[in-house]
Amino acid sequence: MIQFVANYDDLSTDKGFQFKFHCDRCRNGFMSRFQPNAIGIAGSLLSAASNFFGGLGGVQSAAYQIQQAVGGTAHDKALETAVAEGKQNFKQCTRCGHWVCPDVCWNHSAGLCEDCAPDEQEELRAQQSQAAREQIRTKTRAHDYTKDLDFFGRGTLAQCPNCQARLAADQKFCPGCGTANPAAQAQERHCTGCGAKLQPGQKFCGECGAKG
Repeated sequence: MIQFVANYDDLSTDKGFQFKFHCDRCRNGFMSRFQPNAIGIAGSLLSAASNFFGGLGGVQSAAYQIQQAVGGTAHDKALETAVAEGKQNFKQCTRCGHWVCPDVCWNHSAGLCEDCAPDEQEELRAQQSQAAREQIRTKTRAHDYTKDLDFFGRGTLAQCPNCQARLAADQKFCPGCGTANPAAQAQERHCTGCGAKLQPGQKFCGECGAKG
């Protein structure tokens, strides 16, 4: 039985063997040292020699057959060596069996991975952040952000007849070119003396006689 082989990438080539092992929790990785494949290198040299001398197909085929015959055993042995090397950089949780990195995913005080025994301070901060997000969501949804929107289009924007700039209904003149806005709503006027409402064009207040 070879341990620690459930989560790794095989980066081996005909030149040699190399493996990358991953933490079962956060996917942090450890790269094993490169182990040259003597048969693969010999096969490559024979292949280069055959190309140089005009193609010695028999020699190249023989090298390929040798590599196929012993490559599996060499690969397995290299994997076993890499596993022994990789295990030194991970810890196995005795509760769930996962292999995790000691720096991020291992609770040293509990002797278990952080999935089985979360760090108390980290868990507290995480729960506080989650609660804050939920409270923000609740409060923002309770607030009415649309009360000032004109859903019926009564205050729709108009265009300047001269430069086609967008105008609000209460804008008397275009801010772009100064052209009067024909759709501008007349602002209410009030008497400066008694505060009574004045009609458009009214010069004096009908209530107190003050000049409007």
